[in-house]
Amino acid sequence: MGFIDTQGKILTLIIFFIAYFGIVIKRDKSLYFVFGAVFLLLVFKIVKFSEILNFINYNVLGIFLGTSILSYLFAYSKVPSHIVDKIVEKRYSTGIIFLLICIITGLISAFVENIATIMIMAPVALEFTKKYKINPIPLFVGMSLSSNLQGCATMVGDSPSIILAMESNLNFNDFFYMPGYKLGLNSGKPGIFFFVQFGAILSFFVLFLFFKKEKAVHQDFQKEHKIVSYFPTVLLILLIFTLAITSFLKDIFSYFPAIICLAYGLIGIFWLFIKKAEKINIKEIDWQSFFLLIGIFILIGSLKQVGFIDDIAKFLLKKGKSEFKIFLMIVWISVFISAFVDNIPYTMAMISGIKVLCENLNTNPYVFLFGLLIGTCVGGNITPIGASCNVISVGILRKNGYKVNFFDFIKIGLPFSIISVSGATLLLWLVYK
Repeated sequence: MGFIDTQGKILTLIIFFIAYFGIVIKRDKSLYFVFGAVFLLLVFKIVKFSEILNFINYNVLGIFLGTSILSYLFAYSKVPSHIVDKIVEKRYSTGIIFLLICIITGLISAFVENIATIMIMAPVALEFTKKYKINPIPLFVGMSLSSNLQGCATMVGDSPSIILAMESNLNFNDFFYMPGYKLGLNSGKPGIFFFVQFGAILSFFVLFLFFKKEKAVHQDFQKEHKIVSYFPTVLLILLIFTLAITSFLKDIFSYFPAIICLAYGLIGIFWLFIKKAEKINIKEIDWQSFFLLIGIFILIGSLKQVGFIDDIAKFLLKKGKSEFKIFLMIVWISVFISAFVDNIPYTMAMISGIKVLCENLNTNPYVFLFGLLIGTCVGGNITPIGASCNVISVGILRKNGYKVNFFDFIKIGLPFSIISVSGATLLLWLVYK
């Protein structure tokens, strides 16, 4: 690495960390810090304008816009209000209701992009917390954590899962049952799905400890909300199934998820116009989160561009002395890195390195690859900018008048991540080794 390259790498890191700490300290000014950092990257010619366009994940942006529209229509339909009425009738405590919402969010997220899942569940969560004047911050944090965790349970749950499948000869069924011939064994073993569920069960106890502190629901049963229409709900259900099915086609056309979400959003707009001759107020879209996502993608892409993420992968793969130590390093360094940077470029950089390492060790790579996937997906749970759906959740809360403190997020996200990753990966190692 030459001096100029090293100098550019150091400068990029400095700019990144200034922007990062700016977001931490002044969340309401985050756009200024992020795009100020992007401006400096361009001024110092670390990246070119034509290059930063390639750093942006247009799938995520399309999913965000399309599901924002459907989320608005879902709330307008009064179906979330009706769901809340039915939940409250069961007379569960606030903690149990919060936990049930998080479990439902996780189940959806196993088959649907995380951002779409959060946008689908947000109206239900907001309706419940507003009706009973409960602080929604713990619930939204819990929803984000559950969504990120379950995103690595199936091939179609999250982008790193799809990348791993495409790069490692895995299909949808392999995430549930790994055949013996792929493992070099006479019999197969359980897929990553079951290890993630084990981690989820353990981590839900962490969530419940936080949730049970919330004020109990006041059981004043009022008359049920009258449902305006089931059509937005039908659109959401169709969206879930369509996203799950077409996830297999991402290698043919990478923008399928964005196109699908935008298409359903446009159908919803047309329906609303026909029904009420109304238009969706564009202020209902959280544009601050939209542009913050763009800025974060550019910053992370710049780190990848200067070779920083590749350096991390090389360091990680050279320091291990035993297979178990290498496994633990892959898992926990992935957790730490993904808490601060996007997991997609890191996952792509690590997959090829792990394969080379396992060839040198003459061992099967899948236990290491599954450990990598769990670490990268769950690591984003630690901070509010570690994963896209965290950014969206915080944005929704801010739009509704709730400011999420950076360390309040970590207070829940860190123990959740430690417990879920520890449980899932240790069981994975015991079963596969």
